[in-house]
Amino acid sequence: MILLLGLVWSLWGEPALCLQEDGGFTFIGDILHITVATDAVYIATEEKLHQLSHDLVLTHSLTQRGVLKDSDQNIKQFNRVSEETRGDTSFRVNVFLPFTKNNTLISCGVIENTCGYCEILDLKNISNLLHGENIQVGPLERSSASVSFLVDVKKDPAASETYILTAVQQRKNKTEQDKSDPETIKLHNTDDSQPGYIFSENDQTGTNVIRSQDKVEFVDGFQISSIVYLFSNVDSGAKNNKVRLIWFEAKSDKRETFKSLRGATLRISDDDEGSRLLASSVIPGGQQVLWSGVFSVDGGATRTELVLFDISPDLSRRTYTDPDFYYTSKKPRDTSEPKILKPKVVLFKKDYMTSVLAERKMGWMVFFIGTSDGQLLKLSVDRNLHSTCPKVLYRASGDQKLLPQIYLDPVGHEHVYVPVKNQIKHVPVFECNTHTDMKACWSAQDPYCVWCVNKKRCTREDECKDSDWLSIPDESQKKMISHRVVEDPKGQIKMIIQTHLTVKEEMRSNFACDFPTTSGQLCVQSGSRPQYPQCTCILSGTLPVDGVGVTIRIRVGAALLTEKLNLINCSNIQGEPSYSLCQQCIRAGCGWRNSCSWASQELQNDSVCTNMKSVVNFSKPEISSITPSNVSFYGRNHAVLSGHNLHDVIGVRILKDSGCSPQESPAWNKTSVNLTFHIPSADAKGVVIVCVLLPDGSCHGNAEISYQSAPICTGIIPSSSWISGKRKVTLIGTNLHFVDGITHDHVQNQVILPRTSIYQNLTYETPAAENAQNSSVSIKVANETLSCTHMTYYKDPEFTSFSAVREGNDVRVVIQKKADELNMSTADLSVWGFQEEKMHFCSIEGKESSSEIDSISCEIKGIKEVQFNQLEIKYGDKSIKLSKSSSKLIFMLFALLLIPVIVVVVVLVYRSKQKKLTVRMNRLIEDLELDIRNDIRQGFVDLQTEKADLMENVGAIPFLDYKHFASRIFFPESETLIRLCIKDIGQDV
Repeated sequence: MILLLGLVWSLWGEPALCLQEDGGFTFIGDILHITVATDAVYIATEEKLHQLSHDLVLTHSLTQRGVLKDSDQNIKQFNRVSEETRGDTSFRVNVFLPFTKNNTLISCGVIENTCGYCEILDLKNISNLLHGENIQVGPLERSSASVSFLVDVKKDPAASETYILTAVQQRKNKTEQDKSDPETIKLHNTDDSQPGYIFSENDQTGTNVIRSQDKVEFVDGFQISSIVYLFSNVDSGAKNNKVRLIWFEAKSDKRETFKSLRGATLRISDDDEGSRLLASSVIPGGQQVLWSGVFSVDGGATRTELVLFDISPDLSRRTYTDPDFYYTSKKPRDTSEPKILKPKVVLFKKDYMTSVLAERKMGWMVFFIGTSDGQLLKLSVDRNLHSTCPKVLYRASGDQKLLPQIYLDPVGHEHVYVPVKNQIKHVPVFECNTHTDMKACWSAQDPYCVWCVNKKRCTREDECKDSDWLSIPDESQKKMISHRVVEDPKGQIKMIIQTHLTVKEEMRSNFACDFPTTSGQLCVQSGSRPQYPQCTCILSGTLPVDGVGVTIRIRVGAALLTEKLNLINCSNIQGEPSYSLCQQCIRAGCGWRNSCSWASQELQNDSVCTNMKSVVNFSKPEISSITPSNVSFYGRNHAVLSGHNLHDVIGVRILKDSGCSPQESPAWNKTSVNLTFHIPSADAKGVVIVCVLLPDGSCHGNAEISYQSAPICTGIIPSSSWISGKRKVTLIGTNLHFVDGITHDHVQNQVILPRTSIYQNLTYETPAAENAQNSSVSIKVANETLSCTHMTYYKDPEFTSFSAVREGNDVRVVIQKKADELNMSTADLSVWGFQEEKMHFCSIEGKESSSEIDSISCEIKGIKEVQFNQLEIKYGDKSIKLSKSSSKLIFMLFALLLIPVIVVVVVLVYRSKQKKLTVRMNRLIEDLELDIRNDIRQGFVDLQTEKADLMENVGAIPFLDYKHFASRIFFPESETLIRLCIKDIGQDV
């Protein structure tokens, strides 16, 4: 048994082939589903299921590959195999739900696109399979227009049952495969103890289902208390798309739940007939059921709006009469038009929104918005439904689409989980620690952040428990401290100071204000006592014409706030009504009612000045175009704005999203028809509005600039250059048409302009280098320098010779070059042939390479003479001349080099032969001497006559005659030696 369990673990518990990155996790294969529970994050891909901790550390995984085997009941059953085995089939998940109350994970889908299959896995360890069976729950095919979630149905006040609600996309033209899908909406069991057993849609009342005849695409669904909410797009034909909401009361059993069906139609405007719902999120908490939806308003997915609705159910309406969804087997005849719901407010307009997640924080609503161009935005909305400037929390590389599912960390609510293709990112929802002082912390307008007074840092509220803290109020404000100058009925002039804060309750009682000036006492002593959040100063006298400088000091608990202002008599702000005069009046704390006067009790802002006309009669400027109008979010320098009446323009104003402060850029090189300005950088991608600014503060025009992704380099071709530079190379990547210049680190001060640039590639010429080396390549975009790639420099190419042969009416030239690592192509070279004083272009046709020589062939068209004096070869910015004489000279030099070699060889051979000859001659001489000695001996023997004859003549042996004989034989020409020999023997010759 232990061995069997070990085998099962080895098959199911294979570690996932995934990569953990900073703040994220990368999978092998695209993400299909993601869900988050209290203790873990669960991811389904084509190949595996993954269980990760909340900080995205892999804990368990389960392969989705296996084989189908016949069971005892002659039913095909899915059996997993190890990764090494690679089964012949796979289990693709379409329903993926954590059943936290039961500590299980429900995983349902399809095997081989035909067979429905469901599993119950252990929520603590998904490699433990608790139950599995062949049954269809949810769609048979992968569908982003189908939803599923758990529903609790109250059987009685003390007990409830949990079911799986599946809402499956319905198509008008169904294929055979589609016909096997469930009909629209079903409730499936989650336990064997329920009537009909686990996963069944039946109960004691029979089969219960909601049907629809129209094309239906479901978007979202959830349950709040006893009400189930389900959102869909219904295409009923000629009337275009309808966004539908249906309610169910989860009561008694499946039948009673479905019979409680009521519906509503969501319209974002009175003439809305084509909008589509793309994503949704309910706002948690509150008496009303507030819900946010991302709507497409152009029929596609480009122009999108985030809209807020109150979707509280109207339970007074009749049930069972919806025109698009019905409980019976046939559509009932007695139907009624559903209730029309209209939005409370359009919160945000931005292109390419695809997903949304809502959260409440303090008195604010916070929306996390995903886009199809790879951005995660955070939008804070106050209690008056005013939006602040959206902030970019995450930006994907390039334009990778964020998947529709965004989840909030269920434990600390400090991160959101963002899926991008095959990655999941762990993105913080706040960046409080980036704000270094109290004013910056408040100005961030982030409801997650508070200024911790004792710690003197911007942080979360739960990290500042033992200290006073302050934060933004529950309504959006531009200033932490504002003031108004009013005149009361008694004629007294009051300065009312208002603080716009949220503080700890005990800090409110410790509130005080001080108004020191450099010109005596400002306020009378009898002023009212400060009451948080407001204090009042009754002025002791009239204000001087030029005003008086005041430093307002406010203490709230242990926090000290200061604000400097110049207090001006409102009646002294006079002049012809104009936009600038109105703004001066409002900013001085006064009120504007066709002229500047003392402020009223109601706070005014400079929006009252919007429609003011200018005193000076400026010609109204018009904008016709901006070049370029598409830029990266780094902006663009030296943009050109064209139009009419531009000579009075002092600047260009960039109007971003609502709630964002506009940016202004000065204008220069102005004429009546064009001007130059810098397009500033932006945090987010998207379209902004541009107007031109006149000296009176008014802004005219309504042009657009589109901020897009920054350029990204993925490679360079070729990846090398010769050291003399000017080689034409091509950068590969995306958005390269936004590149202003290229730099190499070995010549950082030199910015190279692109020769050509389009979206995916850019060509430029390399700079020269002093020697062979590696060089880092960077790209300049506006005022930013981005790392790109690397390049290697080698020595310049070396051409050695050429030859020419006739081919018909043309001449083919073959050029020899030493092999190198430059990988020169035919496009790198230009060749001309010189024939006396005439130049002939040689069209390069090909190149052949070997380990030592590269041969480049080119053809000169339509000439008869084969002989050329020289060739001119150009590469980069360098030209070399290659002559035939140079080839002869090389041959002569080669021949001269060979002569000494030949001489040395001859000498060596001669000496060798001489040595052999000497040995041979010595041997012959020795043989000759031996022969002579033998002849002498033989001759001496022959000279010996008989003893008798000799004795008779001389009476002794004739020794001296022998000596005489020997000397004559050995030294026939040496008379002197003979005489010496005779003298020695005492004889006279």
